[in-house]
Amino acid sequence: MSPQKRTRNSAGYDRYFSALKQRYRKTQRELFLGLSTLICVILAGTLWYWVVEGWNFIEALYMTVITLTTVGFTEVQPLSERSRIFTILLIALGIVAVGYIVNRFTAAIVGGYFQEGMQLKQRRKLMQELSQHYILCGFGRTGRQIAEEFSLQKIPFVVVDNDEEVVHQAQQLGFMAVQGDATKDNILHLLKIESAVCLITALTSDAENLYTVLSARTLNPDIRIIARASSEDAIQKLQRVGSDSVISPYITGGKRMAAAALRPQVMDFVDGIFAGGDQTYYMEEFFLDPLLSSQIGQTLEESQLRSLTGVLIVAIRRDQGEMIIGPTAEIQLEAGDFLICLGTDEQLQAMNRTLCPINPSQLKRPV
Repeated sequence: MSPQKRTRNSAGYDRYFSALKQRYRKTQRELFLGLSTLICVILAGTLWYWVVEGWNFIEALYMTVITLTTVGFTEVQPLSERSRIFTILLIALGIVAVGYIVNRFTAAIVGGYFQEGMQLKQRRKLMQELSQHYILCGFGRTGRQIAEEFSLQKIPFVVVDNDEEVVHQAQQLGFMAVQGDATKDNILHLLKIESAVCLITALTSDAENLYTVLSARTLNPDIRIIARASSEDAIQKLQRVGSDSVISPYITGGKRMAAAALRPQVMDFVDGIFAGGDQTYYMEEFFLDPLLSSQIGQTLEESQLRSLTGVLIVAIRRDQGEMIIGPTAEIQLEAGDFLICLGTDEQLQAMNRTLCPINPSQLKRPV
């Protein structure tokens, strides 16, 4: 990363964490104010009995402490009338100071502010270490479901939403979440879009999704972008500005419901593969890297992928975009091909070791 980008990201972290720091420091100031007031009251009482009454320092301090704590012990020495009046005032001030400290201390415990400093450091460290991650814009009903799927599959991701309460809910669920406007370049820089592999914008407004796609595509031309759309017109516009995939929950949901009514067995099989749970078979995609895959240039029969791993190669997507459904044994494997495979966990793990998957560090399958 260039020095300019590091400086820009550092400034972004400072802006984001400034609100959290202000809340943390506010609690610190309140507790410090209460303790300082109590110390001043103790000093004032000690000086009064020491200087005005002429007692020694230990007697003056002892008298002040037993007065403020209201333990009811007898005076160290007889008090003059003015000292009795001062003692009454000292008790009142002590009650106020101690009451304020107890109130702020209780609020700090309930609010979890004693962990805030540690949380600030942890969040800042996590944000700075983001790399090869997914960015999820919006934590509504759609975004929450996406986050849960990512979490199940242990995919590194960060959530961004403009609603503070929504961000708090995401954090309570254990997700890394940031409050901010995903359409703004500085927020996307904060989320390290330059090193992200995918951005999903599931905001409720088509206009916000459109602006987010425009910003993301400008800041990282290589990132994969998936956008949510509410209408067919929005689908076309989002594709036009750079979305790799546009999903309309209403259109997709309607088609799936119709398919479930017309082809129930097919849909049950497909849902079992993609929904996770206790199913036996999974689907995965593998990339034929020209630098790592020795099967390039061979036919499917020659590669012996089926006999070596047991997976079923359902389709092959060429680098140019051509999709080959149900490839035969004579199909030749080419550099940049994506193999869409169906198999058991063990079979896909064997395929993972044989080829180069899209995510080499982890086989992405439902859990």
